[in-house]
Amino acid sequence: MVFRHNIFISTSIFLGIVFLFSTCNSTNTNVQESSQESIIPVEEVEIFKKIQGFSLENFKIDSSSVKNGQSFSEILQSLNISYDQIYSLGNDFKEIYDIRKIYPGDKYYTIFNSDSNKFSNLIYQHSLTEKVIMSFLDSLNITVKKSPIEIRIQKASGTISSSLWQSFIDNKLSPALVSKVASLYAWTIDFFDIQSGDNYKIIFESKYVENKFIGVGNIKAILFNHKGRDFYAFRYLSKSKKVESYFTESGESMQRALLSAPLEYVRISSKFSNRRLHPIKKIYRPHHGVDYAAPSGTDVVSTGDGKVIFAGRSGGAGNMIKIKHSFGNVVTKYLHLLRFEKGIKVGRYVEQGQKIGEVGSTGLSTGPHLDYRVYINGKAKNPLKLNVPSKDPIAENLKSKYYLDIADTKATLDSVSLE
Repeated sequence: MVFRHNIFISTSIFLGIVFLFSTCNSTNTNVQESSQESIIPVEEVEIFKKIQGFSLENFKIDSSSVKNGQSFSEILQSLNISYDQIYSLGNDFKEIYDIRKIYPGDKYYTIFNSDSNKFSNLIYQHSLTEKVIMSFLDSLNITVKKSPIEIRIQKASGTISSSLWQSFIDNKLSPALVSKVASLYAWTIDFFDIQSGDNYKIIFESKYVENKFIGVGNIKAILFNHKGRDFYAFRYLSKSKKVESYFTESGESMQRALLSAPLEYVRISSKFSNRRLHPIKKIYRPHHGVDYAAPSGTDVVSTGDGKVIFAGRSGGAGNMIKIKHSFGNVVTKYLHLLRFEKGIKVGRYVEQGQKIGEVGSTGLSTGPHLDYRVYINGKAKNPLKLNVPSKDPIAENLKSKYYLDIADTKATLDSVSLE
């Protein structure tokens, strides 16, 4: 199979590209085993019907969001909770929940007795699956209510008339699913060259908590027809690798030795160049990397398996990590990091996709971004124009089993109708 990759397209850039560079007018799509109602969030008040003891007839409920710099102590003081009770919450119940863990923008709910108007409870939406319930009536208490994530398998299909992005939006599919498709085919299909009439069939996971859609899970299988050619991808647990990955119909790996990009980024702010005007020094000099603009704190991952050979401060590069990869004589560098992930140090082995740090603006930098560099045999290479080898295919002695294992999934995928 011939793979083409003329430019790196990360999630955000890809979404804009497939929209802006589309050439046609409309999209025909079809969703199966899904409905619009299933992804409409339930009313906030429904949260309390799931928690025993909170009858909407007996309690009044107010909702607020955590402000920047705000703490539980400040919130509780505004509700006339004593310092002794706040101290007890932080000390006596820290094994249940650490009240220092509070984040700006998170929602919390204050509950008052309808008859006495006395404050009784605070419910903090710690995550999509966890609610922290603080009780102040009869006795002081903290409980954590965990809601299980329900995985629903869905199928969708579409024929592209304008862009893949528009097709997914018209199909009422999550933009996150578009990004997963973009990442999966990043080395296989040139999305600048999407044609009217290209189509797809997809089987994927949707995640729900208390019947509320919270996001997409894994793509189980996908068939993308581009220029009349079928490109299958199946998520499969390889017995030789003992990890799930994506493979073609013939058992070739869909993954390359390096990821197409080391982060989810907003845009490419500067490309590889042998002569670029330095934004701070105001002189022309080589820039042998690609700058990915992204918010400070964005996760940065290793683009391939390898060993950390440097992790520290490096002059104008700021906080930098260097990784020697396990194929060829390849080294990648990650510059201007805010911080390193815990445990990242010289000698540490990392896996492809493993978080190694966060986007920052350390060293000579005008704002948060990641300067990503690739060296092959000691020579800088343009990360946007690499010819990267595929990962290992399904082993020959396991291919018969692979074909058998994917047969039902392939039949299901093929049976999805295109309208």
